[in-house]
Amino acid sequence: MSMSIPELHRALRSLRLSGMIATLDARAMQVSQHEMNFLEGLSWLVQDELDRRRSRLLDRRFSTSGLPERKDLNAFDWAYNPKVPKREVLDLATLKFIEAKEGALMIGQPGTGKSHCAKAIAQLAVQRGYKVFYREAHVLVQEIHEAREFGELRKYRTQINAADLMVIDDLFLRKLPATAGDELAEVLMSRYEKSSVVLTSNRSVDDWGKLLGDVVVAAPLLDRIMHHGHMLRFEGKSWRLREAAERLAKRAATA
Repeated sequence: MSMSIPELHRALRSLRLSGMIATLDARAMQVSQHEMNFLEGLSWLVQDELDRRRSRLLDRRFSTSGLPERKDLNAFDWAYNPKVPKREVLDLATLKFIEAKEGALMIGQPGTGKSHCAKAIAQLAVQRGYKVFYREAHVLVQEIHEAREFGELRKYRTQINAADLMVIDDLFLRKLPATAGDELAEVLMSRYEKSSVVLTSNRSVDDWGKLLGDVVVAAPLLDRIMHHGHMLRFEGKSWRLREAAERLAKRAATA
């Protein structure tokens, strides 16, 4: 029994083989024009299906990670700011720190690439099959508060602790509530020596006690991050200032 192309499309759809459906016509043409034999055409169709499923799986992992955008270390202009800790960032990009259940603190001036590097490392982790949980610090604290209000705190903590890598971005970029220190300490305590955390901040660690409103909380917070962790200091010129200058230059050129 042979099937027409439309019948094959319907059969593949019923089997949920969308990757094969997308390339069936092209593969059939390649076989009919003797660019490949039947077995080669079938092999390519199976590979097309595997590629589609892998792509969709990565899309789902990226979506559930909470990452707001895709960042790539290959797109990072290391030459623009030679004070950025390139060697340390690339060492983290091997993702060995995740297997070792270590943490990392990226700290330094605004606009120097901390968030870009943290997001890029998180994206690499997604691509390698790790579970990633990304939140900006003020969003994390807000979600914890809301989970507590709605009686879903245990569920939310389970979601956090299920991640192989947690990224807490832009700590102290926005003012945090008085309970933030306790909330963050509890999160880090629950993941301590069990899974990895990457944290970024533009404020010196010396200021953390004052910013959290509790010096007693700040010490164990830093201890949990740095006991099995890496400190990366970002200094030098701001990417955002460069981008703003480029935008102004373009506007002036078109005016």
